[in-house]
Amino acid sequence: MSEEHILRYDGTFDGFLTAVFHVFELKLLTVSFQRPERVQESLFGNTIEIITDLEKADRVWKGIKSKTSGTGSYRVYSSFLSEQAGVEVLLLDYLRQAFKSAIPMDSDFSNATVLKVSQIAKSVGREKHRMEAFVRFRLTNDGIYFATVEPDFDVLPLISKHFKSRYADQKWIIYDIKRGYGLYYDLEKVEVMQLSLPEGFDATKTNRDYFTASELEFQTLWQDYFESTNIKSRKNMKLHVQHVPKRYWKYLSEKLR
Repeated sequence: MSEEHILRYDGTFDGFLTAVFHVFELKLLTVSFQRPERVQESLFGNTIEIITDLEKADRVWKGIKSKTSGTGSYRVYSSFLSEQAGVEVLLLDYLRQAFKSAIPMDSDFSNATVLKVSQIAKSVGREKHRMEAFVRFRLTNDGIYFATVEPDFDVLPLISKHFKSRYADQKWIIYDIKRGYGLYYDLEKVEVMQLSLPEGFDATKTNRDYFTASELEFQTLWQDYFESTNIKSRKNMKLHVQHVPKRYWKYLSEKLR
């Protein structure tokens, strides 16, 4: 029985790719992965601290793209962003098979690993599209459009391009309350940022201390419009919740009344 090796990394995608590099370089057979928020001491496993190395990560990523289609490499990345327990081991199995295969195996859904990665990536993709549809910006007193979200998966890296293109003429921040980081667009580029939110700040409220009076007026108009176009006799709550799950409501302007 081979010894288990526990690869403790920083939780980033580059950190994961660096860990994969070590797996192949050291020919490790039985491995598990630990992110900072999931550290557990092991009595029997050999723990290896992985220091993120962008050069090694880039070598692995280039290898992935050479052995998979564009869809396949995207699935690897988006599946990683699912943050599901054990997803790293699943992806390692996927990569081991991909590197051995003479042809891309992305469409071989008879392969249990390929199917599972595809299913996870599809779930992340749905969340990405929902974030692109449900993000609501509010104008702050600093002249920056600010939005808060709590997606099921870590999809901010996937929605960056969409919002940079759609809102290219205004400064904005999309902040993930759940994960404690956000995206900031300064009219030129998008950067990852962290905020120290004021004590007592309620992301679901449009407080005059932080947001402009015109923003409050706009929200009132939007809520009035939403109510006026809502035909009660045609109301289908089951269908509505299917398209707009309740977990998103607290950040939607039209639902705050």
